[in-house]
Amino acid sequence: MSKTIDPSTIGQPEPKQHHRHVGSATGYLPENPGKEVWPRGDEAAWKSGLRGIETGECVSYVPSITKSIVGHVQTTLARRVYNIDEEGMYRAIGYSVRDDLLVNWNETQMLYTKKAPKRAYYLSLEFLMGRTLDNALLNLGLKKNYREAAKSLGFEDFEELVESERDTALGNGGRSSEPLRMSSRVTSTTTRSSTLIGLGRLAACYIDSGSTCELPLWGYGLRYHYGMFWQQISADGSQVEAPDPCLNHANPWEVHRPDVTYPVRFYGRAERIGGRKSIWSGGQEVVATAYDVPIPGSYTRNTNNLRLWDSKPKRGFDLNSFNAGDYEKAVENSNSAEALTRVLYPNDNHMVGKELRLKQQYFWTAASLADIIKRFKQLDEPWSKFSEYVAIQLNDTHPSIAVPELMRIFVDEEHITWKDAWVITHEVFGYTNHTVLPEALEKWPVPLFERLLPRHLQIIYDLNQDFLTGSEQCSPDLSSQQLTIHRFGNVTNGITPRRWLDQCNPGLSALITETLGGDKTQWLKDLTKLEGLLPHADDPAFQKKWADVKLQNKQRLAHFIERTMGVKLNTSALFDVQVKRIHEYKRQSMNILGVIHRYITIKGLSEKDRKNVVPRVILFGGKAAPGHYMAKLVIRLINNVTKVINADPDVEGLLTVLFIPDYSVSLVQAELLIPASDISQHISTAGTEASGTSNMKFCLNGGILLGTVDGANIEIAEEVGEENGQSTRTMSAILPEKYLNDLCLRFPVFFFGHLAQNVEDLRHSHQYHPVPLDEVAPALGVVFDVIAQGHFGDGSIYETFLNTIRQGDYYLVSDDFGSYIVAQEMVDEAYRDTASWIKKSITTTARMGKFSSDRAIFEYADEYWNIEPLKLE
Repeated sequence: MSKTIDPSTIGQPEPKQHHRHVGSATGYLPENPGKEVWPRGDEAAWKSGLRGIETGECVSYVPSITKSIVGHVQTTLARRVYNIDEEGMYRAIGYSVRDDLLVNWNETQMLYTKKAPKRAYYLSLEFLMGRTLDNALLNLGLKKNYREAAKSLGFEDFEELVESERDTALGNGGRSSEPLRMSSRVTSTTTRSSTLIGLGRLAACYIDSGSTCELPLWGYGLRYHYGMFWQQISADGSQVEAPDPCLNHANPWEVHRPDVTYPVRFYGRAERIGGRKSIWSGGQEVVATAYDVPIPGSYTRNTNNLRLWDSKPKRGFDLNSFNAGDYEKAVENSNSAEALTRVLYPNDNHMVGKELRLKQQYFWTAASLADIIKRFKQLDEPWSKFSEYVAIQLNDTHPSIAVPELMRIFVDEEHITWKDAWVITHEVFGYTNHTVLPEALEKWPVPLFERLLPRHLQIIYDLNQDFLTGSEQCSPDLSSQQLTIHRFGNVTNGITPRRWLDQCNPGLSALITETLGGDKTQWLKDLTKLEGLLPHADDPAFQKKWADVKLQNKQRLAHFIERTMGVKLNTSALFDVQVKRIHEYKRQSMNILGVIHRYITIKGLSEKDRKNVVPRVILFGGKAAPGHYMAKLVIRLINNVTKVINADPDVEGLLTVLFIPDYSVSLVQAELLIPASDISQHISTAGTEASGTSNMKFCLNGGILLGTVDGANIEIAEEVGEENGQSTRTMSAILPEKYLNDLCLRFPVFFFGHLAQNVEDLRHSHQYHPVPLDEVAPALGVVFDVIAQGHFGDGSIYETFLNTIRQGDYYLVSDDFGSYIVAQEMVDEAYRDTASWIKKSITTTARMGKFSSDRAIFEYADEYWNIEPLKLE
């Protein structure tokens, strides 16, 4: 007999179902503790069919790997040798490697379930993982074996197969950090630290290190159907955004979990039912469905998990509307639900976009918390022990709605008292702040928040009331009171050396291993061992090997640029790179204005004097947010300056400028640019960059920094700047109020610009005591005249941009420009002394041990999460 439905219950909360997960997807065990009881069928039959995994680069493994690849060609792709192409072979290899990952993944999750350690969960709206195949093979130690297997199947160029993988753009290159934690523990950034691919790449490094360090750490994010956007450049030099359909092709690295789903509610009404409890009902419900991505550790079997949520309608197709001829209404619910995970960062310049962003953030955090709580309930422990088994890290402001959501679950669904619920919530959350810019701390209109999440606004009001009441009891003078946070700390960011040296710069990795001796895993898992390079820094033979690797990396990048952009690069030139999100505070504007100044200067030289010019190749890369008009105008200027300079025979071979479109973390972008750089620019206005990781990546690969005294530039200088007996640890005390150009003579970092403590006074002067640009920076005035006169296209187009510097100059381009030009001249002078430059490069790499994400993740584990390594044997 069919079950009848009471129409009055539609839209009401469904009866709570207490059921246990019976699958193995997340390692849930049988009901009865104690000795394991085989759950189904004949144990011997099952175990005889279980797949093992072969590790290590042994030639005897190649036939079994070849068999696995051919098997996937035949049965997974339904192809044969007659119709398999490079894309198909990449996928077959991917499925074969994933088989190994899943064996380790299942055993890792079962280990966690059996041992029941405290786990940490990293909630990040972005996970910019980059290409997976090469990273997985390196971590498993099987790249040589798979190369041989592919070669035996007729695919000679294994690197071409690796490069055919498309980046899954689950990140945009947003903010980055040297964290500072909040809630029960708050991590945040101080004003000491810069960024490349920011938030999403940092999250990727951290979960990679979590597996490598054998820590029980999971990541939670969203499964976007479209990435940030595909950046194209129009004929007039402007950025054009095109859709980036990252899920158009089957993804061999994800595992769909149709049995792991959770309902998520929006809108409706929240009715108080006594005390601080409420019933939230009505509105719209969607379903969160899990997709898992195995995250392998480096040279360990431990394989953690990145769980991504996709949005599906709870009741999708409306057959009645369809039969009535209303086809749009028939799919309205389905389209509304699926829009939640359609695009990363919808444009929020309008209210519809703001609403979708807030829905995305709540959908993701609600599903993640439901999953975490479900896993905790399997332990049959009281709620008072929740924080003994769970630590949740909120990566930036995006998942902050998780705090009232956990309170809602505790109070409304689990019937925990408000006081006890807050104690648990306070203990379990950590928050990482990534920026000192107020604009990056998201704000939501109260009417929108109340309509979309009515129950959560009630909880926020109640928490605010408790906070103010408690504060008044401590000090009635709220204007002068000091608010104490339970734990407030600082963790310097890090990067994974596996991807950002071993994978992207194999030549340098091999040279380091040869020089240090032993196996490369020793220094890849303990980056401080790079200090063993220091005794070789003055050795001419070693310097030559080091320089040869750099030249090979330049040639590799030059070949790619000539093949894809049709521009030839002078590989003997100094390669000068600035790649990061395009934004006013990151000051790509200063860089391109400096390029114009260099161009004018070279044009004014005699033919004889031009022979003394240090040749430069200047490379830009990065995306501007679709709604950021000024950043997009800077991109347009860069591209139009590029057209003029690269077509001018007077500077041919001396100055080449390029904007690399659609910059990403992939092998053909960051992983080619970073190893090839001689110098990289990190030139944000002092006091605006919270931390940064791109500078770490360049330095790890032997690049030298040109930058302001801001963000992680400072800590890098402290680590690498110990030449001639002088340490930059006292740098702030040496010249607290002056430019730091003379430090470049002693340290392998080229500093310029005003210090953070001067910034507000300078802004005040711009506002109330303006000085003409020609007096503040005469050289910049000349550059402005050249732009306005139309040397790079219609000058009137750039008047809006130029006026932001003429009037107000909030980011101090004019104040720092003179110092910037002097620093650039010092770079030229230093580059002429080849031996000294190479020594600076070697020293920089050797002193980068502090900046491993392994060190950073252990700091989180020890000081904040209180989790311990658990090794899978």
